[in-house]
Order: sequence, then C-alpha cells, then structure tokens
Amino acid sequence: MLQRWSQYASLPRHLLALRCCFVGFVSLDSLCQQPSSAYKSDSLRDIRSRLSVVSLAESERSLLRYLQEYPASVEARFLLGYILFRGQRPKESLAEFTEGAKHQRPAANDLKTVASDYILLGDLVDAEKWLSIVTQEKPEDAEAWYLLGRTKYNENRFAEAITCFRRTLELQAGNVRAENNLGLSYLGLNQVDLGKAAFETAIGWQEGALSKDAQPYLNLGILLTDQGQPEKALFYLEQAVKLAAYNPKAHEELGRTYALLRMTSEARHELEQVECPACFVPVAKRELDEESVWDVGKSTNLSRW
Repeated sequence: MLQRWSQYASLPRHLLALRCCFVGFVSLDSLCQQPSSAYKSDSLRDIRSRLSVVSLAESERSLLRYLQEYPASVEARFLLGYILFRGQRPKESLAEFTEGAKHQRPAANDLKTVASDYILLGDLVDAEKWLSIVTQEKPEDAEAWYLLGRTKYNENRFAEAITCFRRTLELQAGNVRAENNLGLSYLGLNQVDLGKAAFETAIGWQEGALSKDAQPYLNLGILLTDQGQPEKALFYLEQAVKLAAYNPKAHEELGRTYALLRMTSEARHELEQVECPACFVPVAKRELDEESVWDVGKSTNLSRW
C-alpha cells in the first residue's frame, strides 16, 4: 500500500527538522554512493533534455539504469515519478515521489505532479490538498490555479472553482480553457447568462487561431439545445465535431440536435459514430501533462472539461 503524503504536508519550517538527519538532504552513507555533483547533474540534464524527443519508455529505462548505479538520487526519483505520471501510471509515480520525499521535500512543481497522480486515481481530497499547497508556495502559477479550480469544480464546489479560474485568468489573460471552465462553474450555480457569456468569450478569443479548443463550442451548443434553441446550437455543435472528431460526446450531442431538427439521416450518422468505439482514439492512451490530466475520464454531464 502506498504511503500517504500527509506527513509531508507541513510547510517548509517543519521540514527543516527533517533536514538535520541528512547531509544535503541525503544520509552520510548514501552520500558516499553519489557520483560527483557535476557528473550527476550532467547525466540527469541529458535525460531531461531528451524528454521531448524520445519515448517515455526510453526515458524510463535511462533513469532506471541511473538509479541502479545511484539509488540515493532524489532528483532522479522525482524525474522518474514525473515520467510515470505522463505514462498514466499514477501508483508507480507516487511510489517514486514517496521514496524521494523520505530524503528531500518535493518542490512545488513536483507536488503539482503528485496532485495530478491523485486526480488520475480519483482521490480529489488529496489532489486538492497538494494543489492548495502549490498555490500557496507559488501564487503566480496559473496552471496550478487552473488545476485546483477543476478539482473544486468536480467536487461541486462551484463558487471556489470560480475564484480559482478568475485567478488563472488574472495571471494568464486569454486562457481559453480557464474561461470555458469558468462558464461551467457559473452553470453549476445556475447563473446561466454568465455561463453562456463565458463560453462566447472563450470562442471569441479563438477567432483566427490556427488551433482551436472544441470545448466552448460544445458546451455552448449543449446549452442552447437544452434551452430549446437547437437551430442556434447546430453551428456550434458542428464546429465541435469538426475540431474534435475523436470526441464521442460531440457526436452524441450533434446527433441529438439533428434529431430535434428532424434531420433524421444526419442524426443517425452521428449516433452511429458514438456506437463505434474503434472510430475514436482513446484519450487514455495519450501521454499526459498536468494541464491535460482531467481529459481522462470526462464527465458526461455537459462536456465539463
């Protein structure tokens, strides 16, 4: 069973007491096993530099070889934890962070990955705890505020989610995902006009963009259909399918709207797409980063993400 992280949740002052048990956060015995700092840094830097150009499996193998020779390297443990997270192996990822945290407190970016592991495991309580710590330690981290907002949203804590998404937008103006999720949070509070306006804003920000996020189109289309305006919804839902043909929810909602408009053959085509699992590339097979972690296991009540 994985060790819970509650013992590491204290702020840095508490962890100073732990530091006295180590030399540079590493025990004297293990220090003797470490390579020279220059050699170790160069080696890990090389592994890091290749992350964007080699497979996760190759990066994992490189780190495992490194850890066989230098098992006390905390930096390597944390990097391996990050790679395992990106491969959607959250339990193994947390095990590496837990081992490294015995010797050194993880940095805020590491804790963000830890929180994302807990999101993948469906443990929103622990995810929120670690993201809250990250936003305290790095209050200018827009991504951390965004992830915290999504976690609170999924806990139906809509007012708190709104605060997080607004903070994200203060730090990163024009963030389409944050604006879209702000709209969903307003809908959670039954503030429909504000939700609709947020979706429209998110769509407007993408005008002329080469790459667009389908979610605000999908969410606005669903909202308009639910309000009895399928003819207005049609444009947005068709755009959502065009932008995210891999998303069965987009096909389902477009099919539903076609049916309401008595466009029978079009509706049948879209609904047949939903019943064809082979037509879609599973999100669960993609490599992750922290921002896309909520794309796994999306809710079917609207397109919440």
